[in-house]
Amino acid sequence: MDKEQRSRNQRRLNHRHLPVRQLPVGHKEAFSFQVATTDQAETDRYWNAIVANGGQESACGWCKDKWGLSWQITPIALTKAVTDPDRAAAKRAFDAMMQMSKIEIAAIAAARRG
Repeated sequence: MDKEQRSRNQRRLNHRHLPVRQLPVGHKEAFSFQVATTDQAETDRYWNAIVANGGQESACGWCKDKWGLSWQITPIALTKAVTDPDRAAAKRAFDAMMQMSKIEIAAIAAARRG
C-alpha cells in the first residue's frame, strides 16, 4: 500500500492515526468505538474532537462523529462507580450518568458519595 492510499484509509483523532475500513452503507448504532479515558481533560479532548468537528452529542457519554459513527467516551472513573460493590452508590452514579451527555467525572464522584 503506497503512502497516498494509506492516507486515504486513515483518520486522525487527537494526533493518533486510526485505520478506517470500508463500512457498509447504512451502518447501525449497534457498532461503536469505546474510548476509556483517565481524567476529565482526556474525556473533554476526545468529546470535543468528535462533537466540535461536525459530530453530534447524545446521552450517557455517547456521541456521533461527522460520518455518523457512534463513540462512547467512557471515563474509567464512571466504570468504577457503576460497578461499586455498594449497590446504592453504584445506582446513584448510574442515575447521575443518565442525566448527562458528556460524562462529568466530578458529578459522578459526588453522586457516588451520596
